[in-house]
Amino acid sequence: MFGLSFTELMIIGVVALLVIGPERLPNVARTVGHLLGRAQRYVNDVKTDIKREMDSAEIGSLKGQIEDAAKSVRSSVDDAGNTIRNPLEEAKKALQDTEQTLKETEQSIDSSIRSKQSEPSSDKATSVPPDDTAGTKKNGTET
Repeated sequence: MFGLSFTELMIIGVVALLVIGPERLPNVARTVGHLLGRAQRYVNDVKTDIKREMDSAEIGSLKGQIEDAAKSVRSSVDDAGNTIRNPLEEAKKALQDTEQTLKETEQSIDSSIRSKQSEPSSDKATSVPPDDTAGTKKNGTET
């Protein structure tokens, strides 16, 4: 863990046995083991927290990238919709203008037909039916 070899650990154990004594050595070894376990858990917790923060930072940047992509897609869809919508609106306006022109033409045709119907026809008023009584017999007699 700290780069200690087996011989170095044996030297530390012999010195601890001589300094602490055989009665207290098991209690001290147990206490040192607990402290090392706590230290390892603390280091692991710190590593986990750091990793979590890095992941959240990556997720934040990924979220920003996804939002940018979503905005880009939305603007592309809006542009495509406008590209389709504009010609359709122009065609609709052209149809409405044509419909209005047809109505006006129909009204002018109707008014001209009505005016011709209300005027007496010059052919009917001036035309005289042919006189076929000149050389024919009516009721068996000549006139």
